[in-house]
Amino acid sequence: MRLLLFHHIVLSGYIFSEATKKFPDNFKFGVATSSYQIEGAWDKDGKSPSIWDHLTHTRPWHIEDGRNGDIACDSYYKYKEDVRMLKELGVDFYRFSIAWTRILPSGFINTINWDGVKYYNNLIDELLKNNIEPMVTLYHWDLPQTLQELGGWTNPIMEEYFAEYARLCFKLFGDKVKLWTTINEPRLVCLMGYGINVMAPAYNNTGIGDYLCGHTLLKAHARAYHIYDDEFRKDQKGKIFIVLEFQWLIPKTNSTADINVTETARHFMFGWFANPIYLGNYPKVMIDLVAERSAKQGFPKSRLPKFTEKEIDYIKGTTDFLGLNTYTSFLTNSEEFYDYKMVGFENDIGFQISHDPAWEATAQPQFKIVPWGTRQMLKWIKETYDSPEIFFTENGMADNGTSLDDQLRIKFYREQLKAVLDSMHKDDVKVSGYTAWSLMDNFEWVSGYNLKFGLYHVDFTSPNRTRTPKSSVAYMRKLFKTHCPIEECE
Repeated sequence: MRLLLFHHIVLSGYIFSEATKKFPDNFKFGVATSSYQIEGAWDKDGKSPSIWDHLTHTRPWHIEDGRNGDIACDSYYKYKEDVRMLKELGVDFYRFSIAWTRILPSGFINTINWDGVKYYNNLIDELLKNNIEPMVTLYHWDLPQTLQELGGWTNPIMEEYFAEYARLCFKLFGDKVKLWTTINEPRLVCLMGYGINVMAPAYNNTGIGDYLCGHTLLKAHARAYHIYDDEFRKDQKGKIFIVLEFQWLIPKTNSTADINVTETARHFMFGWFANPIYLGNYPKVMIDLVAERSAKQGFPKSRLPKFTEKEIDYIKGTTDFLGLNTYTSFLTNSEEFYDYKMVGFENDIGFQISHDPAWEATAQPQFKIVPWGTRQMLKWIKETYDSPEIFFTENGMADNGTSLDDQLRIKFYREQLKAVLDSMHKDDVKVSGYTAWSLMDNFEWVSGYNLKFGLYHVDFTSPNRTRTPKSSVAYMRKLFKTHCPIEECE
């Protein structure tokens, strides 16, 4: 019964509690992971290498601790234990991703790996048996290496391959999965993977490769959305949306230059993907600036690809609500000495980012605790995109994992949730769910296992990958039950 209610309530209207210290009864809480970060079994039961397998195996020095996700949390074999932890937490839903390489080892639709299909069916069934709603992400950064060798997301044909993969997932799992996300954090996929040599596939072609990637991802997302909408929604009665990442940007000073460049940067960093989906086409400031820079650099046309009118119409409106990942805020100031000859995404904006030294630090140097920035961001999104329904799909804080008594993480969640409540009640922002990152410590991309985001500690030195609850588990369990982030509600 709870699951049936979830499908109806979370996606329809808002019934706010009169007690503004509490989230409404129909507000939903969950936690998240992703396939490469937890599953392990990188070459088992027919799975093929992803771009992260390839990067960590061929360039181990690219990862801070030189390690990889070959075993990670071993969730391929320990998924039932993971579900027991979810049950202990009392979540409404669990967000996880499907590994494309586990379903389609060649990357193409011609060969289905039924052992991989069985794994995800088993996981989904275990969740449903425990009254936990699955929220499934189709693409969380682990592209099949076979497709990367064709150019990956810079190759427009990837739209077709992703569409085939998405359709297959809807066929295989859509009778049990009612919440789908298409692509996780496309800006980071493109900027960090094809622009500035950070994330897999770790190419360094900023200002060109990242824009080509983004163009393909937006069309691929829209194809998946329309496939679901046209072929599956009527019978499966689910929802589908994209997950965008936004770290709030605040002018460093009150100067006109800093205020203007901050607004420009917001449109580049978030509007790059939000604008085509919510408003149609890329942000005008992005179109104009990249065209201007490209002309001065001697390019015959803008480095930012151009959508046709048909593509603009096809992409616009392709999300049932806004999946939002956010972790921190930054100060933004105008670049004093701008070099027009330098080709690059950041140079197209002409800005620099920093932190206020007064902001509370975490183990991740670039992520400070700035809850009031979250409220500002939510209000900006509401005003810019005509009050979209927002579902927090990731929010969390990293530490170094030296203690199970993670009081700073508890403080982070408490202050963030208070900011979200203020946004809902004082700014009339529509927020219908919140997802903590992450269920457990895992492989944190180029940081390896140095950063710990988990509510549960994982002993990566143990063959059993033993999970142990941190202090934050008790806090989150109580939050999920009472819908209240502070003690005074009781």
